Amino acid sequence: MTVIAPQPGILEISPYQGGKSGVAGVSNVVKLSSNENPFGPSPAAQEAVRRVLHEMHRYPPTDHAALRDAIGEVLDLDPARIVCGVGSDEILHLLCQAYCGPGDEVIHTEHGFAIYRIGALAAGATPVEVPEAERVTDVDAILSACTERTRLVFIANPNNPTGTMIGTAEIERLAAGLPERAMLVLDGAYAEFVEGYDGGAALVEALDNVVMTRTFSKLYGLGGMRVGWGYAPAHVIDVLNRIRGPFNLSGPALAAAEASIRDTEFVERCRAENTRLRTWLAEALMAHGVPSDTSCANFILARFHDPEEAAACDAFLQSEGIIVRGVGGYKLPAALRITVGDEASCRRVAHAIGRFKAGER
Repeated sequence: MTVIAPQPGILEISPYQGGKSGVAGVSNVVKLSSNENPFGPSPAAQEAVRRVLHEMHRYPPTDHAALRDAIGEVLDLDPARIVCGVGSDEILHLLCQAYCGPGDEVIHTEHGFAIYRIGALAAGATPVEVPEAERVTDVDAILSACTERTRLVFIANPNNPTGTMIGTAEIERLAAGLPERAMLVLDGAYAEFVEGYDGGAALVEALDNVVMTRTFSKLYGLGGMRVGWGYAPAHVIDVLNRIRGPFNLSGPALAAAEASIRDTEFVERCRAENTRLRTWLAEALMAHGVPSDTSCANFILARFHDPEEAAACDAFLQSEGIIVRGVGGYKLPAALRITVGDEASCRRVAHAIGRFKAGER
């Protein structure tokens, strides 16, 4: 039988694995594996969805104008330079599809989000992994890895799964040092958790080779709706709109996202609680002998003595009905990524890790 082969690079892709949602035989499970907002979506978003349910037989708008206008109004951005997608993942894939191909290179850091490599391979390009400096993006290492074949450079700021970030001056130095035909993509999935940080929007407006992506899946609590967006130079927006699906976002998703970004009081409350509980959780784990880097996101990267201890702690937590995320696939086998949940969840996971470190197995 003849086997029809896919495009080069696709069979090199390992399918993305999401965070676990349950443990067999264990009830009262606390899921801290997917960096979801423990407070759920805004009540305004829930009401907005209820209002449009009777229109589910209608096709949604193709231009996403109402959502783009809302994003522009709240964040003081130009709506004409915004493109919306099925999560920010779709925007990342579209960038690879539009700007990369066989013979091109896509740079990402060693602990960077898995989608960067997947998107590059799916487009037939070559992913190039660059070392980080103690789990922090290393601008000099990235610039040293650039060649005339470099087309995209992906960095998440803050990064997932490390939670670390670099400052604006370093991002500007990176953008300025890229080859002429290369584009810097700032993945801002966790940018909203950093007070006063624009995710790179000002840099997008100042330069012609920078794109910013954002998502409604994290702080806004709409992971199940799958809504993301990008902010880019006009020429990039034009290209992406030519290849994205015309009805890529549903009516309920658009309504939920628009209501979410306008509910600034809910957003501020969620951000403040995350900051408070993130600090508490990091200090509680450190008191049990489990260090972590300063996180700028909604999770902690808890570091253990070795991969065996991390795996044993993960198994113990699961037996207690607590699901966290092993990150061996991100070359961090001695660490566990723990979402900052509500206060009860944070106390529960910290107490369980304390029992584990005290020898209770």
